[in-house]
Amino acid sequence: MTEEHKQEEREWKHKTISELIMLRCLMFTTYLHAFNVDDRLTKYVRQVIAYPAKHNLYELLAVRRFFYLLDKYQFKASKFKKFVKCYETLKFSGINERRRYKLTPIQCFQYANIYGFVDNQGRRLTRDVYIFVPRKFSKTTSTAGMAVFELFCGEYNAQAYCAANSYKQAKILFDEIRKILKSIDPGQRHFKINREMVTWDDGRKESFCQCLASNSDTQDGLFASLVIMDEYSQAKDTAGHNGADLKNTLTTSMGPRKEPLTVVITTASSVIDGPCAREIAGVKKVLKGMIINDRVFASLFMPDVDDAEDDPATWAKVQPHMGITVEPDFYEEEYKKALLSSDSMLAFRTKLLNKFAIDETLSWISLKFIKEHSVDKDLCSLQRDYPDAMCAIDLSESDDFSAVTFGIYDYEKKSFFFHTKYFFPRGALEKHENRRLYEIWAEQGYLTLTEGDVIDYEVIANYILDTNKYVRVLNIGYDSWKSTELINILAACLGADAPYVLKSVSQTYGSFNAPVESFEHGIKTGKIKINRNPINDYCFANAVIDVDNMDNKKPIKRGSGTGKGKTNKNKIDGVITKLMCMRLFIDCVR
Repeated sequence: MTEEHKQEEREWKHKTISELIMLRCLMFTTYLHAFNVDDRLTKYVRQVIAYPAKHNLYELLAVRRFFYLLDKYQFKASKFKKFVKCYETLKFSGINERRRYKLTPIQCFQYANIYGFVDNQGRRLTRDVYIFVPRKFSKTTSTAGMAVFELFCGEYNAQAYCAANSYKQAKILFDEIRKILKSIDPGQRHFKINREMVTWDDGRKESFCQCLASNSDTQDGLFASLVIMDEYSQAKDTAGHNGADLKNTLTTSMGPRKEPLTVVITTASSVIDGPCAREIAGVKKVLKGMIINDRVFASLFMPDVDDAEDDPATWAKVQPHMGITVEPDFYEEEYKKALLSSDSMLAFRTKLLNKFAIDETLSWISLKFIKEHSVDKDLCSLQRDYPDAMCAIDLSESDDFSAVTFGIYDYEKKSFFFHTKYFFPRGALEKHENRRLYEIWAEQGYLTLTEGDVIDYEVIANYILDTNKYVRVLNIGYDSWKSTELINILAACLGADAPYVLKSVSQTYGSFNAPVESFEHGIKTGKIKINRNPINDYCFANAVIDVDNMDNKKPIKRGSGTGKGKTNKNKIDGVITKLMCMRLFIDCVR
């Protein structure tokens, strides 16, 4: 996260706190109809407003949004109370035995948002729910209660689905539902309960709940009324499969339903480029009012931008059930374990701090440095100065993207700027394991799609030649092993200058050693900036340093040489082309 983004978050929090303080005065006048429903709801909202430092920005925004919805829609206390009564009657799994639980203040707030508001047709307003919480929040208990409520009190022919990325995960939630229903009806006189489905028919209302995983075959012909996506953060985009496919299949079956409800309840993971991470980013915009969608409710728990991960105050902020479902010393003990290895630290950050993260100890340069030194700068803006530049290309014919980097050196400031553009053949998208991710990058303008099943070298050649209008290209570096066709095109265009401009860059460890050390020093001292592009972040996240027997360094793909993780997914082309430019600068004789 850049310092600019951090400052933006700080300003959002300051603004939201000011607004909430003003609204607090109206809780028992203008908004009395909502706050006299349940003392726990009132307690939660008052605590958030009174102690904003103990709550993250998005928790504050959710409370602010509650007041916004109270201004705009009818709050029907009876609907909320009906759910509370049902939930607190059920018996859930406990440490020693099955028992009933009272809703906590934060849960009352969540369910008041989900079940309390109705639209102008008298139907439930909320249709999409995101409960983004760390482990041991009682996610399974919470969602199991919602599924049982749907069976009893939902629409006629209610169909509830417990879905997850894996069958094992989906079964955890579904088994809790089965146990709840068995405790209600031990003889199964009213329910039919089997391994993957529960059905209920009392002569007036039919309903069922089913367990589904992303690899299930029975996904068509559905008519879902409630969809619960458990641990959605684990979903990945792979070859021929969008990580959101199961969720999309289920939610698109809801069309005829009057009160459909989709619930994503998850903890963060290391899948930073999956559908869940993208959707959470979108939901944050909803909470900020940047996207208008009153059908969405989001309860997001995570650290604020300035929170230290070893601070007990941070732990209490991200875990609203500290001291309830989580022992007070649990986080402290887990943090001590996290200090012992990078794997344990990754688990602490994703599962307990609830942050999407990767193991950056494996990365050559951390995403923190890359994001902090990324700028919104176009090569066209350099036209007036017409600076000297190096260009480097790393090509992939059809299996993945190709990268073209221009490196510019500022002689006065003694600093570098690297701008990388990425290309991919449109025809190869359909079966590519990163299809959905690449489509998003293309839609956002970060990835250029060329026509055909293989990369169109003329498009890349034209881009390089056109860019020469804005910068003075001294050399164009390439890997002689896989660049013949493009180099022939460029050589034909450059004519007599071709031998002086086109330079083969060796891909050996010895050739990369000096550029690696120079780039690392430059980015850490603020002398190197790169263009802001998520594909740059992606490439650096995948790059780890390997050292040969002569102590020469070169970036390789994360997982290379181990067999595990050695796939097209781990691309580092944007890193390689930047270092090739640096090699050209080192070798340049003026």
